[in-house]
Amino acid sequence: MPTSASPYHYEPEVLATIFRSVKTIAVVGASEQAHKASFSVIMHLQAYGYEVFAVNPRTSATDIAGATVFPSLGAIEGRVDMVDVFRPSGELLGVAQQAIAIGAKVLWAQLAIYDDAAAELAERAGLTVVMDRCPKIELPKLAL
Repeated sequence: MPTSASPYHYEPEVLATIFRSVKTIAVVGASEQAHKASFSVIMHLQAYGYEVFAVNPRTSATDIAGATVFPSLGAIEGRVDMVDVFRPSGELLGVAQQAIAIGAKVLWAQLAIYDDAAAELAERAGLTVVMDRCPKIELPKLAL
C-alpha cells in the first residue's frame, strides 16, 4: 500500500516479477532487536523461501533472525539478487553504489526511504529499483 503522498507506484506484475526472479536478499540495516521492522522482514522473507543475509557493521551478532550477519554488502560470499535497505534516504546512494558493485539485480528501499539520484544510478547500471515499499507488505498481496 502506498504511503501517503508517495510518488512511487509499482504495478503488482512488476513486483511479482521481482519476487519470482530473486533467490537471495541482503537486508542492509538489519537489527538484532526483535521489535524492529528489519528483524520481522528478515523472518518474513525467509518464510517465503528466500535466502537472507543481514548487513550491519555495528553489531557483534553473527545471526539476526536466522540470517548470517555481514559488515557490508561486499563481505557477502556468493550472489545477492536483491538489496533491501533499512537505512536513511541520505545513505541510499552509497548503498546503490555497493549494490551495483556486487552485481545485485534489484535495489529495494523500505517505506519512507527514497532518493531519485540513487534510483537513477542503479537503473542506469541495470538494476530494477523499488522505493518506499516493504516486501513484508507487498508479498502477501501478490499471492505468490
